Amino acid sequence: MIYYGVESSFWLKLILLLTIIGLLIFSFSAIMRRILKVEKKKPFSHNHLNPLHKKIDWTIRITFIVAMIVGGIINISRQPLNSILFFEPYFLLFMLIFLTEVVRAVMEWKYADNRNAYILTIVELAFFTILLLSMFITDFFGVFGQG
Repeated sequence: MIYYGVESSFWLKLILLLTIIGLLIFSFSAIMRRILKVEKKKPFSHNHLNPLHKKIDWTIRITFIVAMIVGGIINISRQPLNSILFFEPYFLLFMLIFLTEVVRAVMEWKYADNRNAYILTIVELAFFTILLLSMFITDFFGVFGQG
């Protein structure tokens, strides 16, 4: 049954999908940390390796905040089906995560005590990218498909 354009089971499917994706990411990260013997990072914290890393990271974040604001203004002024992909929030958010993790990997490669830390960052980034792309390509694994 559809209410106001949303299936009645939408929220259940969304919570189930997010739980499964979260467990996949958490499990993969835990297994790879154990294999590579890397300490667990604090979640939702800025673990900068040095002042240079902190400066680069914050420069990237501020740049993407400005890009999201400017992109929002530009895309709102265009017709709905004629928006610019590079200014879409989901694209900018993915690029922000990708770029900050690449910078983290480079900084870990150059400055970290444990040389396996950068390998973990690259492998996690690759796993996350593959998972995200496969979700978009398969229409969220068919969970939200029509019919």
